[in-house]
Amino acid sequence: MEGPRKSGRGSNSAQLRRYNERIVLQILRRAGEASKAELSRAVQLTNAAIGAIIQNLIEEGLIVEAGKRHDGGRGQPATMLRLASGGAYSFGVRLDRTNMETVLMDFSGRLVARRLHDLILPAPERALEILTEDLAILRGHLSQEQQTRITGIGLAQPFNLGAWLHELGLPAAHFREWDDYDLAEALQGATGLPVFSENDGTAAAVAEHFYGLGRQNDDFLYIFLGPAIGGGLIVKGDVLRGVTGNAGDVAMIPVPPSRLPTAPKARHSWDLLITRASLVALARNLAPEDFGGLQRTDLQQAVDDDALPYREWMEDCAEALALALRSAYALLDMPLVIVDSDLGGTFPDTFKSLLKQAVEHAAPEQRQSPEIAFGSFGQDAGAIGAASLPQFFNFSPRAAILTGGRDSGPAGAGGSEDRASFPARAARLGTHLAKPDRST
Repeated sequence: MEGPRKSGRGSNSAQLRRYNERIVLQILRRAGEASKAELSRAVQLTNAAIGAIIQNLIEEGLIVEAGKRHDGGRGQPATMLRLASGGAYSFGVRLDRTNMETVLMDFSGRLVARRLHDLILPAPERALEILTEDLAILRGHLSQEQQTRITGIGLAQPFNLGAWLHELGLPAAHFREWDDYDLAEALQGATGLPVFSENDGTAAAVAEHFYGLGRQNDDFLYIFLGPAIGGGLIVKGDVLRGVTGNAGDVAMIPVPPSRLPTAPKARHSWDLLITRASLVALARNLAPEDFGGLQRTDLQQAVDDDALPYREWMEDCAEALALALRSAYALLDMPLVIVDSDLGGTFPDTFKSLLKQAVEHAAPEQRQSPEIAFGSFGQDAGAIGAASLPQFFNFSPRAAILTGGRDSGPAGAGGSEDRASFPARAARLGTHLAKPDRST
């Protein structure tokens, strides 16, 4: 168990019961299981107050007893508590320029089922048809009682889908049709479920915070290296979106142009990070004349073969990302950078080592470097991130709960709840469902 943290201090005030309930859920998510006494010490509540919260959460089906623990001392063995994997379910929709994925996730973060389509993004109306059908199929994996515990749909997609097509080597296709199309609103209308929308980098950061390394770290910059590069910021245990929801969009950080002969010519004396640090850049270095035709399996094969073009790209990518991280570190002073990627095999360890060396080499005098770790989910980060959004906004002890305020940004949650939704006891007991805020 972690020791008490000032940022997670509980309160006996009835006004903060909802917040305290979520602290208990967070502790159990991080620790795996804990006793009533351990929860009482960690949340700094009286036995009576923590007992009432535990009873409420058990009645709501969000936590369960996990047996007894014998410490070898005197007295009765402690009853251990843990999250109920079937306590809540959520759908995740991950939309990208070259694929669509829909998943069903339980309260423990386990993916129950998924649907995947590798295709150039079709017109919005056709995409909605495909996603609605996939959601109906996934819903069929749950019983009628389990379906009452669906918390909503998380939607993760790049903002400005019609941008950077030249840099990514993609055809015009239907991308411009997405500029004025609100998929979140369309999905909500088609399914009747609340939809929580974020850019894909922020969603993946939420997954890492809720179910990955973020269970032990409340402050980090998250970066995902996929066809493009994206990111998100977790600050004091909450997601930081920025005014437009694009906080952590590292793709737009200026860096020196690439020295690779296959890189597109820079339009200025500098270039954007996305040009050098992306899997499209790797594909371009592997097959300059036909890089748009390469699949993820082709890129992974280059990793497994330790091909020379792969190693050239990796060094160029690490150098560019290191400079971007120095800029980010100077501004944010974050203790940890978590990098994840669609690539597996030897890539995570090799790239982490290269990036760490490059970051330290670029460090100015008397400046430290952030710790660098590789993420938990690899190519599943986007899907798990999308499915994490409803559970994060419904069950995480976020600051907006204390203030009664509403979040700005695409997802929005906090001050408004739907009392007719899951769980049935929420209106009386306080673990209410969040309702997306579309005011912005």
